[in-house]
Amino acid sequence: MSDLLENPRAGRVKAVAALAKKDVRAETGLFLLEGPQAVREAIEYRPELLRELYVTPTAAARHGLDDAPVDTWFVTEQVLDAMADTVTPQGVVAVCQQFPTSVKDVFPDARAEARVDADADASEALPGLVAILEEVRDPGNAGTIIRAADSAGADAVVLTGRSVDPYNPKVVRSTTGSLFHVPVSVGVTLADAVERARGLGYTILAADVSGDDLPDVRADGMLDGPTVWVFGNEARGLTAEDLALVDRAVKVPIYGRAESMNLATAASVCLYESAFAQRTRPSTATD
Repeated sequence: MSDLLENPRAGRVKAVAALAKKDVRAETGLFLLEGPQAVREAIEYRPELLRELYVTPTAAARHGLDDAPVDTWFVTEQVLDAMADTVTPQGVVAVCQQFPTSVKDVFPDARAEARVDADADASEALPGLVAILEEVRDPGNAGTIIRAADSAGADAVVLTGRSVDPYNPKVVRSTTGSLFHVPVSVGVTLADAVERARGLGYTILAADVSGDDLPDVRADGMLDGPTVWVFGNEARGLTAEDLALVDRAVKVPIYGRAESMNLATAASVCLYESAFAQRTRPSTATD
């Protein structure tokens, strides 16, 4: 632990604060992590990614960060405020190394054999579940979908090059640590991701208001096997060209009087419906 860092205009402070900008993140390969919960998740699951930790003495004692496995500086509240993207960083800010997953690792050729291996024990692994975000621009939605995918046991989340940067501070905060739990791939086109998934035998579904009701799609058995869900832009949804890439468009029915459903909420429902279907599907095992 270093001496107390007190100057909010110090070069180190400015360098950390600059990570709120996309071009600086792209240049440095770093991103900003705020709040004790997110930092604890990083320490537990991906400690090798942590580069620097800045914490007030009070927060260090409260959250047990006195001996965190990373270079750590005590700072004043004024310094924390100057570094953080949020108004309430809760006394903890960290700098992390970005760690995007290649789309080739999300949809590798080797998994095709694993999916159809006749000798595999069906109880050992559940069918795959992947979320693809196409032109999802709102950081809160993107982060919440990553968190929902993690909660539903998804294998990965893919953000196309038209979507928000997953290392945007608001995205990172919205994941509440799930960014460190589920692989996140970036930069690929929707067409390429879908082609790779289809080659592995995934069913490709798109969440869209023009689609069939979700309960009917589940009743048809389309959620039982390896599934990719595609979620589109908050305002425009998916284009006709996008929908032409998928096997079926699906909508979450609204039974009440709501005019529409938030994208992240609809995505959560879709992902959990797949998770439920995959965990309750009839067993294919024989005596």
